Amino acid sequence: MAALIISGGNPLYGKIKMQGSKNAVLPLMAASLVIPGKTTLLGCPRISDVFAMTDLLRKVGAKVLWQEDTLCIDASVVQPVVIGPEDTKSTRACILLLGALISRCRSAVMAYPGGCAIGKRPVDIHLAAFKQLKVCVTEGEQISCDASKLCGAEISLTFPSVGATQNIVLAAVCGRGVTRIHNAAREPEVAWLCRFLVQAGAKISGIGTAHLLIEGVERLHEITFSVPPDRIVTGTYLAAVMSAGGEIQMTNVCPEELTAVIRPIVQAGGAVRVLEKEIIAKKRGRLAAFDYLCTEPYPGFPTDMQSLFLALAATANGTSVIEEKIFEARFGVAKELARLGARIWVDGACALVDGQRTLRGNSVHAGDLRGAAALLVAALGAEGTTQLTGVEFLERGYENIWEGMSGLGADIRME
Repeated sequence: MAALIISGGNPLYGKIKMQGSKNAVLPLMAASLVIPGKTTLLGCPRISDVFAMTDLLRKVGAKVLWQEDTLCIDASVVQPVVIGPEDTKSTRACILLLGALISRCRSAVMAYPGGCAIGKRPVDIHLAAFKQLKVCVTEGEQISCDASKLCGAEISLTFPSVGATQNIVLAAVCGRGVTRIHNAAREPEVAWLCRFLVQAGAKISGIGTAHLLIEGVERLHEITFSVPPDRIVTGTYLAAVMSAGGEIQMTNVCPEELTAVIRPIVQAGGAVRVLEKEIIAKKRGRLAAFDYLCTEPYPGFPTDMQSLFLALAATANGTSVIEEKIFEARFGVAKELARLGARIWVDGACALVDGQRTLRGNSVHAGDLRGAAALLVAALGAEGTTQLTGVEFLERGYENIWEGMSGLGADIRME
């Protein structure tokens, strides 16, 4: 079992380039199956979720090749083979292959997706939308989709699900007729997928809004596309410097996607300077408590940052209240933060955090991706040494984050 050994109390200084986005590149990889030719993704992060998706693309017939941080995908030949539970257990994003295969092959069979245990995360919204597109969906031990009668539809989502919105776009982009999505997710990762498809010849309007219009086209063409920077990784480094202290410069960022993350940091006393594609962050003494933070769909405060702010609240001056409205099991990390000395009370969807002046190193174990990042951030600012296990969760979304932190002055090593 691998573990990170973190000696806290070392401030972070320097410049670091942000990696490509996990949550953006996985839908782009799924979308490559709709293109009967080559897709080249520049600046692709080498993380385990991408490797898992790579295996899935190969399983359905695509050829995939790495060239440093460039991922080359040739989907000239795609077969709608059965994607079993052994293939879907490692990444939630596999569900997006349904929409891609429906669009390309008019057929798809897949086991239910896995991913981090952060809540129920049902796929009912996805499947209900497929049915509106005249896809015959059969549920049992696996999901079977017959899209021989695929055609456009008017779809109003009961919740602005990111994955469901992306799946509808993928299914409809090469279908017959016009599809309108109302209450569509507005997350940047949806917009990046739409821009990618438009560059490949799709007809999509309303990008970035809650109302998307997709006019089906017969065929998409080959494309080279740059993966956007990861806004959650950027937020993680921002949280890290607010925990450990110091001043860092983050390059290759999209600051406009991080407004809901930067605002509470500044309100709590952190210094954040936003440039065109850079963010400079500095800790100015102990942060004030976050009076009330609530996770919401974009452009609200992102659920992927909730665990990290729970870690920051643990040492903030005062009492913070954080409410989770997206995934009901996001507070699972609270028990591990308590092992570092955090005082957190969880009541249903709300957490009350009584900020302590310092945390203390201990042995902790991560149970999900963002929880692992939160424990790392807390350990960087804690007194003494922390042993963090569950490193495989970090590897799902962060490209050698321990090396990145070490390069900024953190005392961190892998055992």
